[in-house]
Amino acid sequence: MATPPPLLRLHPHRILPRLRRFTSGRLLLRLHPKSLYATASTSQAAPTPPPQPPPHGPSLRRGRPTTGHPPEAPLSFSRTFDLAALRVPAAACASLERRLRGHLLNWPRVRNIARLPNDDGDGLISLPTSPRSSSALPPTAVARREKLAREFNARGFVEFPILAKMSRPAGRTRRETKGRAAGGKETKYEKDKVYVVEVLEQGGEDDEDEWKGLVGGEGFGKGAWRGEPTRLLLLDEGHAKRRVDELPEAVKVVLEHEANQGGPFAYELVQCQLTLFYDYWPMNEVLEALLPEGIIIPAGFETVGHIAHLNLRDEHLPYKTLIAHVVLDKNKPKIQTVVNKIDAIQNDYRTMQLEILAGHDSLVTTVIESGLRFQVDLATVYWNSRLSTERQRLVNNIFQNSDVVCDVFSGVGPIAISAAKKVKYVYANDLNPAAVEYLEQNIVLNKLERKIEVFNMDARRFVNAMYSSQHVHPVTQVVMNLPKDAAEFLDVFRGILRNRQTGHIAMPKIHVYGFSKAEDPEYDFHERINLALCDSVTGVEMHRVRLVAPGKWMLCASFTLPESVASAKANYITC
Repeated sequence: MATPPPLLRLHPHRILPRLRRFTSGRLLLRLHPKSLYATASTSQAAPTPPPQPPPHGPSLRRGRPTTGHPPEAPLSFSRTFDLAALRVPAAACASLERRLRGHLLNWPRVRNIARLPNDDGDGLISLPTSPRSSSALPPTAVARREKLAREFNARGFVEFPILAKMSRPAGRTRRETKGRAAGGKETKYEKDKVYVVEVLEQGGEDDEDEWKGLVGGEGFGKGAWRGEPTRLLLLDEGHAKRRVDELPEAVKVVLEHEANQGGPFAYELVQCQLTLFYDYWPMNEVLEALLPEGIIIPAGFETVGHIAHLNLRDEHLPYKTLIAHVVLDKNKPKIQTVVNKIDAIQNDYRTMQLEILAGHDSLVTTVIESGLRFQVDLATVYWNSRLSTERQRLVNNIFQNSDVVCDVFSGVGPIAISAAKKVKYVYANDLNPAAVEYLEQNIVLNKLERKIEVFNMDARRFVNAMYSSQHVHPVTQVVMNLPKDAAEFLDVFRGILRNRQTGHIAMPKIHVYGFSKAEDPEYDFHERINLALCDSVTGVEMHRVRLVAPGKWMLCASFTLPESVASAKANYITC
């Protein structure tokens, strides 16, 4: 009788993969040979670890802080990083940078090629010229003069004191040299510097291991440079503390290929330090280091001339002065004043309550948009730089040269003045007297007095005046840029032509703006337009201007005024 085959014993840990790992799902599975069960881990058992600095790249949370300076000074933001660099001849630096691009540092605002004070050959030791490598003197005086010009450097020659005197460095270089000679070490912590590269000491003259990176026809050792100009190619930070034989094979191949091209070539692997100063770090990095952990960093601001307009959250208010000074310091000289909006716009003049946090006290500025200049006082008028793209869309894509534009809520004239550069004529109106005053100044400032007529009255009264007067140009385009209430003023167009005795009048095209928080903002805004006109308007073109807040869109609805609405017997009062 045949022996039955042995039973196959299955072990769960050999079949199932290991599932015991910490994941964001908060579920921890433990597998046992006899039982399988799950336990849930709570947030108290596993607290959220603090955010870790990025593993690569520049960051204030990486590197070594620079010591020896007061912590309140901007130099406290200095960070030092250890790097490796290739010292190569200046003539071969450009080609090597192209071929080694993927292995270089490639940090923002830091050049991969660095220059040192002695990289032009002033402080390098020359090798004694061997008989084999020495060349005879040029045979002619012209050739000798050209050879002298090629070999001449800023230090001059002892044999030619007059030429040495003529080759004195510039005044700034002389002052730096004098400062070093007076016993003071030249400091690298200067406010106008963004970063600096320093080469670490490589050892004594007898340290042969430090110079094994030198290859090529010039030989090995410090004297291999023979006074020729050199540059530093900053390698990726992953190559720091490495030796030549530990470099990637791709780097070795490129260097060997350059050495075999013919002609003298040498390279040297040196260890250096890269120090990034306060001026290097962007605004968000500095704010992240200054603000408490967990606070959302202010992402940006609106620029109105030289004014930075912030919309700070409630959690930012205790640190509003600190945030404002960082914004001002990081955006000089363009930004000279930093303000914060205290409350939402709640008045008919669309003015904002602003608090000056840093910089000059004046809120009067000059804005340049599409080659036009606008004088603005944010304390008394409204301006929104984020709508510049929408304004240019109207002027460039919709308005024609023969159009007559009626700007019902013109403000200081960003749409009216931009349109006047292209269209036939513009009628501009605003309820705010201060805005009308700046509108008239901006018209003169841009030399458009003959193409714009200004009004200061209520919107409904203004529209009625345009269609009841016999001395105005027929309006072809109507702009109603008051997103909060513009749709409510559409009722003025109902029956606007019922008393006109003239012949056929072309219906204007209306561009009305509004906000919507509905799931379908286009449908919601269209229904509000139909309700205001007491009619079902067809052919409405909807355009999403911008997302004002999460779930809140600013829309532009463009449609031709229906003739049935314009000639209706019921006006906006009785509808």
